[in-house]
Amino acid sequence: MTDIGWGHLSDQEGYGTLGDLASDHKTISKNDLHSYPHYKHAAHGMIFARSNRLLWDLYKTRAMVMMQMRFDGVLGFPGGLIDAGENPVEGLNREMAEEIGLDLSTTKFDDSHHLVTYVHDGKKLVLHFYVMEVTTDIFSSLEHKCLAAEEYGIETLGSIRVPLYTMGDGIRGFPAFLANQFAGNSQDELIRGLLAAKILTTQEIKTAVEASQKLLGSK
Repeated sequence: MTDIGWGHLSDQEGYGTLGDLASDHKTISKNDLHSYPHYKHAAHGMIFARSNRLLWDLYKTRAMVMMQMRFDGVLGFPGGLIDAGENPVEGLNREMAEEIGLDLSTTKFDDSHHLVTYVHDGKKLVLHFYVMEVTTDIFSSLEHKCLAAEEYGIETLGSIRVPLYTMGDGIRGFPAFLANQFAGNSQDELIRGLLAAKILTTQEIKTAVEASQKLLGSK
């Protein structure tokens, strides 16, 4: 396949790249933002709904958590770069409307949903991450709206639910999901979101991460 390069997207080539280490993204408080006046900002959000459903009468689904297949073939959360004149939550809501069809007249992120802010000095990028709980009805409705969203088929290639159970072999389910390719630090965002929402415990996540690393090492 011919390499046509990045063209007019060249200034965004470094964003969302594969192989980013957690150590590349340091966490900061909002009080530290003034230290990065010339950095680009982006915001992403995790939308979830708790669920008591049993899959095949065996596995607790725990919750429905929305991620998406991105235009670049890797997994990430809805969201994107903040436009000039926007604050992070305004930019996030705009991106949510564009990418997943979020109806901002009834459901939107606010500052109380902020979980963590990261800085990647190498990319001169500040990343804001938000977590919002919705009802199962709203979540299911959003999955349908994704197909009619403005950016469907362009920036996003479809929403997916994160499997939050581990099957009998100790691999399939959440560990296998973690072995996928994630954009930037979105895997770390997922783990932080699951812990903050008390969907999975620290030990459950540790076990799943270790199993996913063994799976990756066997390939």
